[in-house]
Amino acid sequence: MAQKKKLAEIKTKPTQASVDEFINSINDEQKREDSFTILQMMKDASGEEPVLWSSAIIGFGNKQVTSAATGRTVNWLRIGFSPRKANLSLYLTVNYEKHLDLMKELGKHKTGVGCLYINKLDDINLDVLRKIIKLSLDNLV
Repeated sequence: MAQKKKLAEIKTKPTQASVDEFINSINDEQKREDSFTILQMMKDASGEEPVLWSSAIIGFGNKQVTSAATGRTVNWLRIGFSPRKANLSLYLTVNYEKHLDLMKELGKHKTGVGCLYINKLDDINLDVLRKIIKLSLDNLV
């Protein structure tokens, strides 16, 4: 009989806090405006309502993720973003190496494991960002 994996506890969890209040509390006007734009893009793409995870991540949807390294399974957001001090961090499941042509069209950005970092939306092509968000939602990684 297969053992059922225990769901690990992580600190980043959905809250009942207001997403709009969180975004409106951002001092940097450009980052606040960009956050509302990304919020609408992700809401439109996912069909989900945004939820504030912990104190600074805006997530859409929910999925279980199992770490290849640890085997630990956690609840996580399907897509999301966080308006960090240094940049806008987008949490997407896209294999950026597999989509180099699209990434070149995107504009000024950096990538990390599961993250796309953008300084401001003026630096990128929003239509390309919409395509990348859709790839992530479609799990066409």
